[in-house]
Amino acid sequence: MADALRVALLGCGVVGSQVVRLMREQADDLAARVGMPLELAGVAVRRPNRHPEVDAGLLTTDAPELVTRDDVDIVVEVVGGIEPARSLLLSALGHGKSVVTANKALLAEDGATLHDAAARAGVDIYYEAAVAGAIPLLRPLRESLAGDRITRVIGIVNGTTNFILSRMDATGAGFEEALGEATALGYAEADPTADVDGFDAAAKAAILAGLAFHTRVTLDDVHREGIGNVTAADITSAKAIGCTVKLLAICERTGPPGSEQIAVRVHPAMIPATHPLAGVGDAFNAVFVDAQAAGSLMFYGRGAGGAPTASAVLGDLVAVARNRINGSRGSGESAYADLPVRPMGEVSTRYHVALDVADQPGVLAAVAGAFAENGVSIQTVRQEGRDDAATLVLVTHAAPDAALSRTVRQLSTMAFVRHAASVMRVEGMASD
Repeated sequence: MADALRVALLGCGVVGSQVVRLMREQADDLAARVGMPLELAGVAVRRPNRHPEVDAGLLTTDAPELVTRDDVDIVVEVVGGIEPARSLLLSALGHGKSVVTANKALLAEDGATLHDAAARAGVDIYYEAAVAGAIPLLRPLRESLAGDRITRVIGIVNGTTNFILSRMDATGAGFEEALGEATALGYAEADPTADVDGFDAAAKAAILAGLAFHTRVTLDDVHREGIGNVTAADITSAKAIGCTVKLLAICERTGPPGSEQIAVRVHPAMIPATHPLAGVGDAFNAVFVDAQAAGSLMFYGRGAGGAPTASAVLGDLVAVARNRINGSRGSGESAYADLPVRPMGEVSTRYHVALDVADQPGVLAAVAGAFAENGVSIQTVRQEGRDDAATLVLVTHAAPDAALSRTVRQLSTMAFVRHAASVMRVEGMASD
């Protein structure tokens, strides 16, 4: 038997450089936990001259060669993106290497292919760092709660958008101003599209739903809306009903036993200020898991950043290394349930709608009539008048999302409706 396990690292950016640092600084402890030293066999990068923190002898630009070397036991991938990451990991798995990855986008798009390749090779693929950074979340879903029936997973899984919405709530800033602050502080990328348009959170929701409901879920299965259209008026409207606005990832079982479906969605929503998620500020993440026997569990912590994400990578690396030493394999993919994904239009949701309308007789009755025509029940309504105009604020009971969308479209065609000041889904209120 070799006297050490050899690790190939793909990528040495924000996360990868922290993996290198932790492997070096904690080498003795890691060896004690694994039962054998962990050594870097090589680090694949595009520009070797930009990585003085790594021994020059370890750096290489030939990632395909590195992942197939005979002296490599485990491949750690923190490059991100679909290609070349997919090809490199499939090559590594095909050559019998265990894999640790933080690549949420790849797992959400083509995780099934990676799981199948790992199963054929009899090796591990671990990816705790792909969702919620340092927060131990995926392994509890996959292992600790394997004997339970999970009914719902809901949470804040993107730190950038949470920072932006938190600043809008605290300061009254508009979206662009809050985004500028997030960029200046390093919370947002130069191109923030993946975060603010919800792609990052949607990829994480797909991974969470797949683990929670034992079903293969891809990014295409996730209803996605970002926060680019959230305005200061939305924040103010939320405060008026005792709520705050968060970008939520929601994964839930729906339908009666025997004909169950799953719904997976990412969108901004108003939640009560008393809800535990409402107090999750800055760039932190928090996820609630509801299970039949265990009840409600909350996972909270730093969801991004080099060191927190590297912590999750190292946790997976230790687990995978132990399995290789023992000649065993951790739990693989569980997709036996194969539950169908429910279309968003059929998902039961609630809306908060604020309408600027003409202040004239019959307006409230006409608005209520539009909701009734579409089968939507109104829970609360408030009217505020000013000069010849008024603001109607309505919160609905739960109804199919398509019915609520039709109602809003119908309202926008009415002559006395001047402007829909705020239209947003509501989660976590008393009648949910």
